[in-house]
Amino acid sequence: MTAPLSQTALLLELEPVVAKNLDRHLSMAKEWFPHEYVPWSDGRTFDGPLGGEPWSETDSTIPDVARTALIVNLLTEDNLPSYHHEIATLFGRDGAWGTWVHRWTAEEGRHGTAIRDYLTVTRAVDPVALERARMTHMSAGYENVHGDEVLHSLAYVSFQELATRISHRNTGRATADPACEALLARVAADENLHMVFYRNLLGAAFELAPGQAMRAVADVLADFQMPGVGIEGFARKSVAIALAGIYDLRQHRDEVVVPVLRQWDVFNVTGLDADGEVARDEIAAHLDGLERSAARFEEKRAAREARLATRA
Repeated sequence: MTAPLSQTALLLELEPVVAKNLDRHLSMAKEWFPHEYVPWSDGRTFDGPLGGEPWSETDSTIPDVARTALIVNLLTEDNLPSYHHEIATLFGRDGAWGTWVHRWTAEEGRHGTAIRDYLTVTRAVDPVALERARMTHMSAGYENVHGDEVLHSLAYVSFQELATRISHRNTGRATADPACEALLARVAADENLHMVFYRNLLGAAFELAPGQAMRAVADVLADFQMPGVGIEGFARKSVAIALAGIYDLRQHRDEVVVPVLRQWDVFNVTGLDADGEVARDEIAAHLDGLERSAARFEEKRAAREARLATRA
C-alpha cells in the first residue's frame, strides 16, 4: 500500500500543473476595468460632511431580495484579505503557486471595487448599513476549515467558485437592471475561470493520489458552506435568496456539485485505496441526500407561492 503523500509533496508534485494552468488562465482571462461598468452619471452626493441627500428606500427600484443578494455577494468579496492570507499560507508565495495566489487576489479585488461602486452610485442599498456590515464581517475575518490541507482546499474552491459564479449571474438577472446584470456577468466570467483552474488541479490530483483526492471531495461536500456564512443574518438572507431562485439547493446540486464531479469522473476513478472507496460511497450518498433535500425545498416553496397567490 502506497503511503499518503504529505502536504509538501502534494504542493511540489502539483506545481507543474499549476504552471500549465496559470499559462492557460492568463491566455484566457480578459482585461476589464471596474469603472466602465458603473453608471457614474446616476450618482449624487450623500448627506454628511458634503451636505448631500440622505439615502432613502425609494432611491432604487431594485427588488428587495436582489438587494439582499448584492449585499451578501459584496460582503463575501470584502473578506479578500483573509482569503489571501489563507491561500498564501497554504500554497506559498514562491514559484507558480505564488504567482497564482497573487494573480487570483488581484482579479478578485476588482469584484468588490466594482460592486461597491455600483451600489453606491445607484443608491441601491443603504450605504451606512452596508459599511457597518462590512466592518462587522471583516473584523471577524475568515478561516478555511481545511486551511492546512492542500487537496481539501482545492476541492472546496472548485465547488465554491462555481457556486459564486452562479450566484452573481442570477443576482444580476434578479435586479432587472441591465447595468447591474452586465457587471455581475463580467464578475461571473472571472469566477468561472478561477473554478476551471482549481478544478483542473484537483483533476490532476486524482491521477497523482486518487484515494486522498476522493477523501478530500467527500469531506468538503459533507460540510460545504459558502465563505459568506459569517455574515450577520446569513441564514435568513440565504433563505430569502433561495426562495427567489437566485441560489438554492437544486442549483447547488445540479449546477455545481454534479457538473464538477462529472468533470472528475469520480465514479470511474481507479486505483483507490480502501478509504477512497468509502469516500466515493459517501459522495454517492451525499448526492442522494441533496436530491431529497432539494425536492423537499421545492415542494415547500411551491406551497408557499400558492398560499401567497391565494391571499393576493
